[in-house]
Parts: sequence; C-alpha cells; structure tokens
Amino acid sequence: MQFSFDLEGLEVRSFRDGESLLAAGDLPQTGCLILDHNLRGMDGLTLLERLRAMGVRLPAILITTNPRAVLRARATAAGVPIIEKPLLTDALLTAARKALARQA
Repeated sequence: MQFSFDLEGLEVRSFRDGESLLAAGDLPQTGCLILDHNLRGMDGLTLLERLRAMGVRLPAILITTNPRAVLRARATAAGVPIIEKPLLTDALLTAARKALARQA
C-alpha cells in the first residue's frame, strides 16, 4: 500500500501498530489516516477514538474485510468511510485524495 501511495506522489508514514502511532506525537496537521480495523492490541476505530481524545483531527479511512453491521454503524457514527479488502481497485486512493482535497 505504501508503495502505491509513493508512486502517486503522496508522502506516507507507516506504523507497526496503534501504540506506535499514539506514541509518535509528531503527527502532521494535514493529511489522512488510513487505519486497518484489525490491528494488534486494539481495533482501528478504538485507535481513532484515542487519537481524537488527543486532539488529532485528521480525516480517517478504515480498511477491513467483510465489515459487520455493528462495525459499519460505529464507522458511520465516527464519520469514517470503510474501504473493504482486498484492495483491488483504486477506491482507497480515491478516498484518500477526497479527504486530502477537503482539507485544501
């Protein structure tokens, strides 16, 4: 995924898990978070809740496989679109570009 975004000229930072992202402390003011729902230690929406509690307001996109209705409801309540895996189309890149355009 990072390679694909790099090819599109987008700067990417990746983290091995949610705790690493929370500990980073130097997130940019603009950009877009792409969070996998199935993270080690916590799910992507819980990570987003923790980031929001820290004042991080970057738009976010959740990626996952076969999201259940409960997850879809949580994502909708959080204002987060879901892109389903496998990522075979450009849907993720399109969603990221849309989120970045809203910030401009």
